[in-house]
Amino acid sequence: MGLTYKDAGVDVEKIKKSQSSIGKIIASTHMGQKVKSGFGHYAGLVEIHGGKLLATHTDGVGTKVIIANLLKKYDTIGIDCVAMNVNDIICIGAKPVSFVDYIAANQNNEPIFVEIAKGLAAGAKKADVPIVGGETAIMPDLFLEKKFAFDLAGMVAGLVEKNKTILGNKITDGDRIVGIQSTGIHSNGYSLARKALLKKYSIKDTVKGIGRIGDALLTPTEIYVRPVLEIISKCQVHGLANITGGAFTKLLRLKTAGFWLDSMPEPPKIMQLIENMGVKQDEMYKTFNMGVGFCVIVPKRYSDQVIAICKKHNLKSQEVGHITNKKGVFVNSKKLA
Repeated sequence: MGLTYKDAGVDVEKIKKSQSSIGKIIASTHMGQKVKSGFGHYAGLVEIHGGKLLATHTDGVGTKVIIANLLKKYDTIGIDCVAMNVNDIICIGAKPVSFVDYIAANQNNEPIFVEIAKGLAAGAKKADVPIVGGETAIMPDLFLEKKFAFDLAGMVAGLVEKNKTILGNKITDGDRIVGIQSTGIHSNGYSLARKALLKKYSIKDTVKGIGRIGDALLTPTEIYVRPVLEIISKCQVHGLANITGGAFTKLLRLKTAGFWLDSMPEPPKIMQLIENMGVKQDEMYKTFNMGVGFCVIVPKRYSDQVIAICKKHNLKSQEVGHITNKKGVFVNSKKLA
């Protein structure tokens, strides 16, 4: 049996069970509130004045912070933090309008905090969202490491008009799935990536076609705000999916439909290397984005226009599949979920 995410300490099925338990509890807070979309989608939606909905989402960068620490390079991890939040909130059609960050560390280290802030600022500028505040918490007793250790997370708020939300309910048979390129692993699956790669390689080893392993792993997450908002404004969009934790199984957040992926691009070299280190292909497609960081689901007639808009924003994209009436997520005819 190949190496799995569970072997790396992340049991996805148990996590889903925990999330379900949490979801039932937090749903009890919605009584009397104008909640339009709660637990389970890419962002929560609450009705506010003026015919608008307030969208909120929070996320972090996971164990990618370990790579930043190993390389002692902190100026891009903030980009990931912004990306992981704004890329989710646009999935329901909202425009990001406000962002706050949270840095937890075992010790005060101003030079490192400054480098992290540089990445946060770079990501926010690319997402066209202001950072309006945040929190830096120094908690020496929470981190066991003697050397500098930290975690990084953020929260984004956005706005969308009530009649312009995109929740996947309009997805229909025959719709096309356009996949937009990723920049690499983005910010998910790092426990498995490290488990697979570091049993043979050092973070500073160089591999032909990849370069230094650590640099490939630390490549910042792509931010899709500008192209996706333009796509929403010019095309009839039925569904949007940020391919993060759970990879292509995430498509089931949109609708219980058939997502048939049969024209996937060649995966990035770093992912090919991870697979070669003993991770089976179906596990790869359940864990990593495999070169597709974002999916746009549209009627067939809009597919070429979506691809053209992505090209305008210097992003490669292609039709990677279509919607069928056969329930589940399928990659190259094999069912993932």
